[in-house]
Amino acid sequence: MADKVSKRLVIDASVARAAGGEDATYPISVYCRDFLEAVLDLSHRVVMTPDIRDEWNKHQSKSARIWLRRMVAQKKLCPCDIAVDNDLWCQVEAIAESDKEREVMVKDLRLVEAALATDRTVISLDDKVRQCFAKVAVDVDPLKDIIWVNPAQIAEKPLDWLQNGAQPEIERSLGFQKAHN
Repeated sequence: MADKVSKRLVIDASVARAAGGEDATYPISVYCRDFLEAVLDLSHRVVMTPDIRDEWNKHQSKSARIWLRRMVAQKKLCPCDIAVDNDLWCQVEAIAESDKEREVMVKDLRLVEAALATDRTVISLDDKVRQCFAKVAVDVDPLKDIIWVNPAQIAEKPLDWLQNGAQPEIERSLGFQKAHN
């Protein structure tokens, strides 16, 4: 196992909404719960801007709410108040192939901004927006190095990745994903 290096992870509210409690049996609920618990146990931290926190407050499950309280108690919450990157927003909006893709990306662009301001890592169940960002990453350089992990995609081995230090593996980057789709 890698040395204990704390990574700052931007975790989408989709994960918070899906995370189940101890009695959860639905696979995605179990995967999200186990992922969040591993983040806590392995000394990683969660990044939250005011916008991300608002989304969590609207959508988090009871299990995720308890987990977040534990993260705060252990000082593993990284509040992050970043300015909107107008240049990034304009680039993404201009390059989007359709109004639908633009809408999907704009909804989650604050996750990307928070990742760019920290350790460049987004955790989300939303593979549709991941694919959209991967498409525009071809022309928007800052997006190329964003690491995107879906805790419910078992083939991606998200728990192994966390246990090995949540390193920025090229195969998980948005730039790599577009090149290999």
